[in-house]
Amino acid sequence: MAHFIDRRRRTPQAMPMHKVIIFALFSTRRQAEITRLTWADFQKQHKRILVRDMKHPGEKLGNDTWVDLPDEAIRIIDSMPKRKSEIFPYSPDAITANFTRACKLLGIEDLHFHDLRHDGISRLFEMGWNIPHVAAVSGHRSWVSLKRYIHIRETGDKYANLQGLQLASGND
Repeated sequence: MAHFIDRRRRTPQAMPMHKVIIFALFSTRRQAEITRLTWADFQKQHKRILVRDMKHPGEKLGNDTWVDLPDEAIRIIDSMPKRKSEIFPYSPDAITANFTRACKLLGIEDLHFHDLRHDGISRLFEMGWNIPHVAAVSGHRSWVSLKRYIHIRETGDKYANLQGLQLASGND
């Protein structure tokens, strides 16, 4: 996170990867879903957003799904400028390239952007959320697809004091 925050300070026109990463962690969204989110589909008052064409094994297009947003994800959205119809107006390829390049530069092996989704879902279970509540955020339709997380014990919020969240939710 520090790498991307420092990069943004040195190069203000660079993609705010720290915001994209924090949003991915707290919203549990995939990178392609993040790049399709629009301001028109965001309902702040209901703490939810419409994810268009959400990935699903049986439905590739038209699988539009409302998902709940944790407060931290809403803070990141609120920090984004409204310059385009998309909240995060970047390509999935650009996000992948930035993330992969940073991992290589920092010597982080075997970490992929999609791992942020898994970590975000695990965090919700660690905080004691029940299956329907987690599914409302992650967009999972069945218990079967959430089974991989059943080994997780309630331990609290590991990101409660995440310094990057305060920095990412600023308007830089």
